[in-house]
Amino acid sequence: MLFRQFVDGDLGCGSYLIGDAEVGEAVVVDPAFAIEQYLDAADAAGVRIVRVIETHTHADHVSGHGRFALEHGVPVSIHPLAQPEYPFDPLADGRTLEVGAVRLRVVHTPGHRPEHCSLVVDGELVLTGDSLFVGDAARPDLAIEAREGAADLHGSLRRLAELPDDVAVYPGHVSGSLCGSNMSDEHSSSIGRERKTNHALNAAFADFVEEASSVSTPKPPTTAHVVALNRGPWVAALPPLAELASPGEATVLDARPVAEFAAGHLPGAISVALDGGSFATRAAFVLDPAEPVVIHVRSQAEAAEASRLLAAVGLFEQRGFVRGGGTEETQTVTVPELVQLDGTVQVLDVREQNEEPRTDWPAVPYRLLRSAAPPDVDPERPVYVICASGARATLAASLLARRGFDARAVVGGGVADL
Repeated sequence: MLFRQFVDGDLGCGSYLIGDAEVGEAVVVDPAFAIEQYLDAADAAGVRIVRVIETHTHADHVSGHGRFALEHGVPVSIHPLAQPEYPFDPLADGRTLEVGAVRLRVVHTPGHRPEHCSLVVDGELVLTGDSLFVGDAARPDLAIEAREGAADLHGSLRRLAELPDDVAVYPGHVSGSLCGSNMSDEHSSSIGRERKTNHALNAAFADFVEEASSVSTPKPPTTAHVVALNRGPWVAALPPLAELASPGEATVLDARPVAEFAAGHLPGAISVALDGGSFATRAAFVLDPAEPVVIHVRSQAEAAEASRLLAAVGLFEQRGFVRGGGTEETQTVTVPELVQLDGTVQVLDVREQNEEPRTDWPAVPYRLLRSAAPPDVDPERPVYVICASGARATLAASLLARRGFDARAVVGGGVADL
């Protein structure tokens, strides 16, 4: 059996290439929009991709199933409850899909979404998609009412827990995804291990429904947009970005490191650093899908990577990229420097509520500052913006600067020491 796992470290998404090398055929499960990685892997293994299988309609990233269909004529399999608007091969509970001598058995596991299915492969491993994660379970509130989804998910997890202990577990997400709240950064596990250690497999029905339906992980504003793209007509690849002399009227998304943004950026630019982690998710929180965007980067390679990640979350209105510096600066301080300042300076904490921001500072998650000014912050005085490491603080400072604030980013980490 040919088996390969692909993990997108920025979005925390897992996808899979499974096949029979002897007969030269394979399938891809839950492909990312950037399908080149699967084509390259299939070519290296000497197999042809003959089918795409979707465990469900994804809400956090744009699938590559449309590109496979449009560019390579590959059919797409998904459960009918997904109600796709494209031609599809319907999955059903108990159905077995054959790829040479490899067999994938469909297990309908609703909860995250009504159509969700898991795949048991040759009785040796299970692709759990967005149902069972390593150390956690998926959120149930993206498609239906949270308590209804949680009730379905509890039953689905019980079905998966009935598999033998030695069946390997390969999830659709790892740490870094917004589709769960406490998942591990480990890429695989086993049914036996999860049965012993995963709270979701050990909780009584009422307790599980109460906890799962009380999910506090924020939902990206692009969720409905991404679902519509994945459910609707097939989405084609974007053309490569061209370098521009200037951004014109488009919004500038500065993907350079925080220090370079602070030293000089284009007027009104929004800082979302490629090297700051969760680039695509953070961009999705502060950009509108219909908003024309120009990406500020240091190289063409960075432009291609930023473009790929923006497309992954449905941000397709990319006009091009620019390089070089800029005329506007953002003042930064470290935590020790902040401590040395007069104690009357105003500080804004832009961490999430589950990170327990300081109660003696105004606190607003960075993702809300594009649409509203922070309460309890005096616009006539400098405001020092703080997070855990500096990337979100700089992002938030750039949003506040667009609103006329004298916003200064606290960088370098160390907020826990305050």
